[in-house]
Amino acid sequence: MNSTFKALSDPTRRQILDLLKEKDLTAGEISDHFQMSKPSISQHLKILKHAELIQDEKNGQYIIYSLNTTVFQDLLNWVFHFTKPSHQDKKEDKYK
Repeated sequence: MNSTFKALSDPTRRQILDLLKEKDLTAGEISDHFQMSKPSISQHLKILKHAELIQDEKNGQYIIYSLNTTVFQDLLNWVFHFTKPSHQDKKEDKYK
């Protein structure tokens, strides 16, 4: 999960995820939205892929990137875990 948080900590990577939320894109299509070099975009994609936030699929001469929603679901489940009352909280409520 550390690689997930590291990947999400960067605003450029979050913007890439926002783009991929709309539709699957090639690296070139992603780089068109940024004022940075293609190798820099490639590095961001590598970090997102390592964190399993995105996946890629070769389609002819292109690689198509898409969101891996399974990781987002796992992350949300983990976050929502903190909104549920713990076993200790239930005991304390019982004695009020």
